[in-house]
Amino acid sequence: MAAKSEWPELMGKPAAQARQQIGAEFPEITVHVLPEGSMVTMDFNEQRVRLFAKDGKVVREPRRG
Repeated sequence: MAAKSEWPELMGKPAAQARQQIGAEFPEITVHVLPEGSMVTMDFNEQRVRLFAKDGKVVREPRRG
């Protein structure tokens, strides 16, 4: 089975809660919480998840990369 790479169930949840959940499932992944609209690099990193948040809530589906 392939490792989980997306977390659609975290949409609308508090960013801190989403970060904690992903970290509990995959401690090796680095989770970055960023404001919606932030400029980011286009490189792909399997060990990274970016959480885009607005008003403290996740506004884009979190995914590895």
